Amino acid sequence: MLEAYCWPLSVARRESVGLHVSTDAPSFEIDVVRDDGVTRPLFHEVGRAQPFPTPDDAASHGCRWPTSMDIPVASWPSGYYAVTLTAGDERADAFFVVRPDPSDPAPILLVLSTSTYDAYNDWGGPSLYTGGTRVSFERPLAKGFLVKPEPHRRKMQPEPDREGLWFFRWAEPLGLSVWSGGAGWWNWERPFVHWAEANGYRIDVAIGQDLEQHPEVLDGHRLFVCVGHDEYWSKRMRDALDGFTAGGGNAAILSGNTCFWQVRFEDDGRAMTCFKYRVDEDPVLGTPDEHLLTGPWSDRRIGRPETSTTGLTFTRGGYSRYGLGVPRASGAYTVWRPEHWAFEGTDLRYGDALGLDDAIVAYEVDGCELTTSPDGLPAPTHADGAPASLEVLATAPARLWGQDEQPSRYAHEPGELEHTARSLFGDDWQAHLDRLANNNAVIGVFTTDGGGTVFNAGVTDWTYGLGDPAVARITRNVIERLSR
Repeated sequence: MLEAYCWPLSVARRESVGLHVSTDAPSFEIDVVRDDGVTRPLFHEVGRAQPFPTPDDAASHGCRWPTSMDIPVASWPSGYYAVTLTAGDERADAFFVVRPDPSDPAPILLVLSTSTYDAYNDWGGPSLYTGGTRVSFERPLAKGFLVKPEPHRRKMQPEPDREGLWFFRWAEPLGLSVWSGGAGWWNWERPFVHWAEANGYRIDVAIGQDLEQHPEVLDGHRLFVCVGHDEYWSKRMRDALDGFTAGGGNAAILSGNTCFWQVRFEDDGRAMTCFKYRVDEDPVLGTPDEHLLTGPWSDRRIGRPETSTTGLTFTRGGYSRYGLGVPRASGAYTVWRPEHWAFEGTDLRYGDALGLDDAIVAYEVDGCELTTSPDGLPAPTHADGAPASLEVLATAPARLWGQDEQPSRYAHEPGELEHTARSLFGDDWQAHLDRLANNNAVIGVFTTDGGGTVFNAGVTDWTYGLGDPAVARITRNVIERLSR
């Protein structure tokens, strides 16, 4: 038995990270590398610990194991640091992040979706997907969140699967958490960092909780980036990013289902609460703090749809190539405005299929309520709070699951369609279901009143298309224009 986690999860240079280990092995080896596509060993040590019990409430209140060793960060640059522990055939993985050096910030700040990691983490007890309403960051991540055997990363299903078993069929035999397909470093952020570093982009790294506890991490950067599946945001996280873009900073959201749920961090950032579908049980309901309800940001009682921050929303997107959400879609975007600067140098034309070979429009996607502009192209209605300046560059069909369409393992949850209608309108009358059911993924761009530009790719799986020349060129166009 060998298990480990780091605390704190983010540190400044010249601080140290505590490594917390439980093992019945007499000793173990520790290796730390900056995972940027180039293997550079930074720390190697032999450690000793002992087996510690896993508290019954570990999932919600942490393991509370003592520190086995401190890892000195010294002058290591900002980045994601992989911590690997081995003892014979046993292996454990942990991580920490070194925050940006304020004296020399990179143009680009990648903020990891760590709150989503722990929403899905089922190590030691229930996650937010298996009955929990509070999850702790002070515990190991279940196997599969930080390391996976290639090519096992994608949630997209090759064929329609009402039972939702595609991911289970390969995850369980490999000893991986079946929930690790929806979150974690290995899925989307790691391939993006490796691509960006290989293409010469200088990137700083922070974690999602830093936007709440250390919002100064945004200082000095020109471009905020999030990648993959950045689903869970607190009010202070949004306040930090909104302040950044209102002040002229830019954002590239290469993510889907972004900022869908509001969360509250507790115990000095050691835990996160989100009642999700049980939001009516949240104790802040009916109090002056009702705007902090831990339900969808678009909930009528919160009154702050995520569209004001990101331009798009899952409530007008949903699923593609996953469950019965548009199960046989092409996986490609249809291009509508090829003359936009984001498409410069791609040779894309009106109606072209973007990302077809890699099926980048898959799993969870964001969109906006659409109408037709006078020139016959898709345009936002703005009824969902989409910014006035939002331009729709490309779309693809998407759908919110009804209760009879979602994978059977979600049987204890309401359908996304019915739940979204109740959140937005207070009921799920048929007219509301019809309005929300058939949606689109959207690539959108808008400008804030303060001059900041926000590009939103609208899909979780954008980074899986970085081997496609057109997807890569769009990504370079966005990064290079918005990080200047």
